[in-house]
Amino acid sequence: QVQLVESGGGLVQAGGSLRLSCAASGRTFSSYAMGWFRQAPGKEREFVATISWSGGNTYYADSVKGRFTISRDNAKNTVYLQMNSLKPEDTAVYYCALDLSEVSGNARAMYDYWGQGTQVTVSS
Repeated sequence: QVQLVESGGGLVQAGGSLRLSCAASGRTFSSYAMGWFRQAPGKEREFVATISWSGGNTYYADSVKGRFTISRDNAKNTVYLQMNSLKPEDTAVYYCALDLSEVSGNARAMYDYWGQGTQVTVSS
């Protein structure tokens, strides 16, 4: 079993920044790919970013490319999402997820474990 706990969400003005964290426990975190997804009210959960087991490969949704950065610290069993130049349309619950593979992608079905989510609200 894997437990994923997100933190770092909150309320921020447009143009501001937030850094989300996701702490993992229960399995060898460093062996697996991680991802971030988000879900706005009334919308489907959508892909944001993913990072490979080593951190050497990253991939982003077009909507966040150039503004968000995913990273990981395997010594701390934690993955991060640095969000800059935030927009009101970034408002959503953000979820981290773990894929029991070394490299993952943008499909929800690829991920095996999910956190409970953290709310990010961007005011205009």
